[in-house]
Amino acid sequence: MTVDLDLTDEQRMLADAVGALLDKRYDANARLALLESADGWSRELWKQYAELGLLGLTIDEQYGGAGMGADELAVVAEAFGRALVLEPFFASTVLAGPLVARVGTPEQKSQLLPRLASGEVVLALAATEPGSRWSFTDVATTAQRDGDTWTISGEKVAVVGGDSAHTLVVTAALPDGGVGLFLVDGDAVRRNPVTLQDGTRGADVLLSATAAQPLGAPVAADDHLAAVIDETTAMLCAEAVGAMDRMLWLTVDYLKTRVQFGQPIAVFQALQHRAADMYVSLEQARSMALLARLALHEDDVADRRKAVQAAKIQIDIAARHVGQEAIQLHGGIGMTMEYPVGHYLKRTAVIAKTFADTDLLLESVGTGAGLLG
Repeated sequence: MTVDLDLTDEQRMLADAVGALLDKRYDANARLALLESADGWSRELWKQYAELGLLGLTIDEQYGGAGMGADELAVVAEAFGRALVLEPFFASTVLAGPLVARVGTPEQKSQLLPRLASGEVVLALAATEPGSRWSFTDVATTAQRDGDTWTISGEKVAVVGGDSAHTLVVTAALPDGGVGLFLVDGDAVRRNPVTLQDGTRGADVLLSATAAQPLGAPVAADDHLAAVIDETTAMLCAEAVGAMDRMLWLTVDYLKTRVQFGQPIAVFQALQHRAADMYVSLEQARSMALLARLALHEDDVADRRKAVQAAKIQIDIAARHVGQEAIQLHGGIGMTMEYPVGHYLKRTAVIAKTFADTDLLLESVGTGAGLLG
């Protein structure tokens, strides 16, 4: 079987459309203004994403989506990483939305997915708990059933997009064992808004006998949750590549314009070598992001997960190298809030701690025969 690694014409058009919008609307000053705004992101841009079809990119056409796949989603993710987008795209469209599409009943899909695609509804996954680290099965939040009525009690922390989500997809321990998924009205919970290290918004969520609706049947959904986390991890890999790409070229432009001893510092060979090493790390990361995306087409779940995790390891290492070098080569200006390069480093640092850190990923990939088998 041959694999075409180049973008299709349709994917190039998608990349050009998203890039043109973000180049026009998402410069560094505009992003700084959004960081200081009440929501922390632009609802106007959210509507434009919906008009471009981005919010329903992978939703089936019968529910108002574009019916595309992970390949197109990765194109958008890389463009969003390059612009350092603040809107809750990953929380709503990449993470919570696919859980509804996978697990939800036909009625739930008909109710939520068209509104997700149109931008009317923002979703968020409330899964992380105090002390659970990166485990999604170590759940203290419990679901209780009384006839046809369900309630949930527990605490969720650092729910990305949870401050503005209309509906939460909540993980909870089922009475008969296993972890189930439930839909909860965002206004029915107590939310403590938080700002994450990279500037994105979220919330700590407290549920106290809160009314809930099982997402699909009230049965263990561990496999569906793990599959969506693999898919989201692959998209985070693409986003990190976009962020690294922008960090490299911000650094190269700075080296060309910063004058010292009467000449641009780009003429100094030692700095050229460091910029070249950054480029090597970027291209290695780009190749591994492609591996992660291709792995999503793998039928074997274990092989898919191991490939995605291996890609994430290399990308996290590369992003740390590119980010640290970008800061150092910029000097003091790289540490200021007004200059964008530090914001990219923060975002890639948060990506590196999403779902698992490097040590945990290395342990997982190294189990058994490792990646190469």
